[in-house]
Amino acid sequence: MPGIGLLLALQGWTWSVTPVHPTVGDTVWLEATVPLSAGWRLRPGRLEPSGDIEPLADPAVFHDGDTWVVRYAVVAWTPGGHQVTLPPAWRLGPDGRADSLPSGVATFAVVAVIPDSVARPAPRPALVPLRRKETTAWPVAVALLGGAAGFSGLVRLRRKRPRNLQLQHKPQVQLEGSDVLWLAAGEPRAVAARAAARLRSAIATAIPEAHLGLATPECLAVVKQQAAGAPVRELAVTLEALELVAFAGVASADVGALSRRAEALARAIQE
Repeated sequence: MPGIGLLLALQGWTWSVTPVHPTVGDTVWLEATVPLSAGWRLRPGRLEPSGDIEPLADPAVFHDGDTWVVRYAVVAWTPGGHQVTLPPAWRLGPDGRADSLPSGVATFAVVAVIPDSVARPAPRPALVPLRRKETTAWPVAVALLGGAAGFSGLVRLRRKRPRNLQLQHKPQVQLEGSDVLWLAAGEPRAVAARAAARLRSAIATAIPEAHLGLATPECLAVVKQQAAGAPVRELAVTLEALELVAFAGVASADVGALSRRAEALARAIQE
């Protein structure tokens, strides 16, 4: 597809940034959609750390028809505007041809977590000296009288015969493992791994060809081929985010929301 390749070589790719207004330390997703002819494949380059920008994992790539989606997960450690020059990608043809494509530059702004007033505090005037108040014995006397009254009341309560209370129903304590307990215990990676495994098992049950022995991109390709109405893009985004938490330890993701989304997708694909 020489026309598209020449256009990409001249202009680079258009990158979208998620979230729109990230803060320092948030996971920033850089995503670009690249059109290619049938039979061609795309292999993105690996982003190296530079300055205050650090990649969190290897780039993810998957295709939808004649378009390929490339996604990078990065984090910025300083506030302000950032420009990330993405590495070139390889375009691989079915006949063995290969050429490189410039990926372009992604631009986004990061908001500081600490307000400017805290980072650069303004001097404040001295506090007014406190006046010395005159003390009185009335609060002590009232406290002693109240304590004596309370003690006498407690003595009278102890002299009453205790009632024999019988429980009508014995309480049943059931301990059940849940995502809430795992997250409270500081184990988001275990929650993400379990949610990804349940979603992959549901896919394998509904579509036997997409078994657990396949890698995630291969599994999604089988799902797209076997189930035309399946939400392939949402499955790809959810599984990729869960795998980043489970294997790369991305702690800024909302693991609880990802687990609930995976559960909903598992139920939908089995219906």
